Amino acid sequence: MKRISLWSGPRNVSTAIMYSFAQRPDTRVVDEPLYGHYLQVSGAQHPGREEVLAHMELNGDKVVAQLINDDFERPLLFIKNMAHHLLHLDSAFLPGLHNLLLIRDPKEMLPSLVNQIPQPQMIDTAYKMQWDLYEQLVDLGQRPTVIDSRELLLEPANILRQVCEKTAIPYYPEMTSWQPGPRPEDGIWAPHWYHQVHKSTGFAPYKPKEESVRPDLQPLLKECQYYYDLLFAEALKRH
Repeated sequence: MKRISLWSGPRNVSTAIMYSFAQRPDTRVVDEPLYGHYLQVSGAQHPGREEVLAHMELNGDKVVAQLINDDFERPLLFIKNMAHHLLHLDSAFLPGLHNLLLIRDPKEMLPSLVNQIPQPQMIDTAYKMQWDLYEQLVDLGQRPTVIDSRELLLEPANILRQVCEKTAIPYYPEMTSWQPGPRPEDGIWAPHWYHQVHKSTGFAPYKPKEESVRPDLQPLLKECQYYYDLLFAEALKRH
């Protein structure tokens, strides 16, 4: 079995990518299996926190072992993860995965994140964790594929074809569309975070964010932008 892990930041198109991979006949998808672990070890006060803690396996090492060792009855396992969920975990399992990093311009991400986390900190954005993860994987001899959400939304089929090529799997045209509404694989937190993707039937056309980043978050934006720019230089491009 081939295992692909998407390491995203928040308020990105990670759920849409999970839905995209769920359209493949050869793939089983798993939604943020380390979320419970992250909430427990970080103390982060996210929407639906208590419900997540009550319904998920909280031992991150045990979750990883299950993902690596269990048989998921399909040739391909796609795991949607958040990069900051790696907190306090032994990363020795990472080389056993085909790793993807999903990034979004922080000028567009932060105005959305504050709707769920009014006073975000750097750890909530995942940018530094993503860059650290990228460097770590390169040091281990693996060059992870970086996907930028704007590039993806502008030309979904093009970028998805490149992702499939990089991970040595066939591309399926049906990956660009799906039925609206929840999926059985959705995490228990879906009512708090998945409103827009549940209305979708495919990747939404790219639209620049109209809201600006609040003045009090400008220092955070500057720090996020630094890591985003490093990652974007490595990202798949439309041309």
